[in-house]
Amino acid sequence: MKILIVKVSALGDVVHALPVLTYLKSVDPALEIDWLVERPFLPLLEGHPLLRRVLALDTKGWRNQGGLTPLREALSLVRQLRREGYDLVLDLQGNCKSGLFTRLSGAPLRYGFDLDGAREWPNLLATNRRVVLTSEDHHVSDRSLAIARTALPGGDQTLTAGTLPVSAAALARVEKHLQELGLTAVPLVVLHYGTTWSTKLWPLDCWMALAKNLVEQGIRPLLSWGNETERLASQAIADACAGQALLWPRGSLPELVALLSRADLVIGADTGPVHMAAAVETPTVSIYRVTDARRNGPRGERHICLQSPLDCSPCLRKTCDQDDMCGRSISVDSVIAASRKLLGETGA
Repeated sequence: MKILIVKVSALGDVVHALPVLTYLKSVDPALEIDWLVERPFLPLLEGHPLLRRVLALDTKGWRNQGGLTPLREALSLVRQLRREGYDLVLDLQGNCKSGLFTRLSGAPLRYGFDLDGAREWPNLLATNRRVVLTSEDHHVSDRSLAIARTALPGGDQTLTAGTLPVSAAALARVEKHLQELGLTAVPLVVLHYGTTWSTKLWPLDCWMALAKNLVEQGIRPLLSWGNETERLASQAIADACAGQALLWPRGSLPELVALLSRADLVIGADTGPVHMAAAVETPTVSIYRVTDARRNGPRGERHICLQSPLDCSPCLRKTCDQDDMCGRSISVDSVIAASRKLLGETGA
């Protein structure tokens, strides 16, 4: 049987859907599974041992080219999907974009969310098998697993996490740079300041205080970043530590996966790199303000999720008059305590 998973974005959401791969293979190891994803996230899935093929959706590139190019490129992708002759499509995204390619794939069975679960109602026009979510499907990974379990019952019901492969070549490059920095024999803590919404961010001065505390403990934290805004913030954190905190160079997604796999601890907000770290079995401390740790956070004893104690949290707001108070409602001391607990448990 040939199956297409449609989960095109974003980085953290793609990682959250990884348990579906393990589940499907537990049903039948002979299943051939492909994945449709936005091109920027293609390197994250390429080479995954449970995938036959990864297909790229390049909507941003199509828009930049203008004219009739987006239409031609979309039709080319549709023809490619139809040639594969998929028996089953699992639309784990639930929006208009994913629904378009789910519907045009030509697969006879197209599973997705019902009206309450879909992000955008037109997605229902693309599927012919709609899964009703229950209160037990609160976590975002369980939402995806609910679709997989309905489509193909009988697999491992205990799965809660997925895994990411670590590229040997990328890991070798990471190890080489760690040696150059003299960080191969000390606890390795990665701090990731950035996230997609400003209301998810932890205040910059809190990050500075955390980094200074780690330096006082003899740890030189590494600061990862994904864009210029995050780089500037990370540089400010490094400057506050008199150079004892170090900016990590922005590399490829496989190199970031390798770095996170090498770390003893990763600290961040509700952001893709935190979920990637959990997928390579690295302990994490993560901070949740407007989003719900019970829905989005890594699960297990090796992960500590800190939720804002404000009554209005989680609110899912992208702007808020109480933004600063919300950010500071998660104290530096609580993040330090969680970090010390996990580093102590790992022996770092």
